[in-house]
Amino acid sequence: MASQFYFITHPNVVINPVVPVPRWPLSELGRWRMQQSLRLPWVKDLSAVYSSTEQKALDGARILGDHLSLPVTEIEALGENDRSATGFLPSDQFERVADMFFANPAVSVRGWETALDAQARVVRAVTEIALAERRTRAVAIVSHGAVGTLLYCHLAGLAIDRRWDQPPNGGGNYFGFGLFPPSVQGHWQPIDG
Repeated sequence: MASQFYFITHPNVVINPVVPVPRWPLSELGRWRMQQSLRLPWVKDLSAVYSSTEQKALDGARILGDHLSLPVTEIEALGENDRSATGFLPSDQFERVADMFFANPAVSVRGWETALDAQARVVRAVTEIALAERRTRAVAIVSHGAVGTLLYCHLAGLAIDRRWDQPPNGGGNYFGFGLFPPSVQGHWQPIDG
C-alpha cells in the first residue's frame, strides 16, 4: 500500500453566485498556479491522482494527471464540507459561518455538515484510498481547504481548530502525510511557492 501522500487544495476559482458552488471551475490564475505546482520536486514521484468530484478540484487534478499521463480517480467523499443549506454566501458572511463551523465541530451551523462528520468522511475516504492503492510511489489527493484542515488535525492529533487552516491565498496549498502511523510532514505550503 502507498505510504506517501500529498493533500492539495484547489487554487483560485471563478466565483459565480448563480452557479452551484460545486460546479465552480478554476480561474485563469488558479490554472496558472496549478501549472506552477508541476515544478514541485515530489510531483515526479506520483503514481496516482485522486480528486473530489467538484469541478474546481477536478480541474486541478486533471492538470496534474495530464502532466504525468495518469488518470484521475474521482471520489465523492473527498468533497468539501456540505454547505448546500446556505449555498453561496458573500465573503464576509462565509468567513463568519466558517469560523463557527470550526469552533463548534459537533454542531450543524446554518444547516452545514458538521466538522466532525466531514472529518470522519474525509479520513475514511483517504484511508480507503491508502488500502486500495498498491503502487509503490506517492499519491496526490486534490480536494478542498476545510476538509484538508480537518484531515490535517486528525493526522497531527490536534483538536479541530481553524488556526490550522490553509493560508488565505485563494487556496492552492499542500501538505505531505502518511497514514500508518498517522503523520503530517510540515504544515501547509503554497503550490507555487
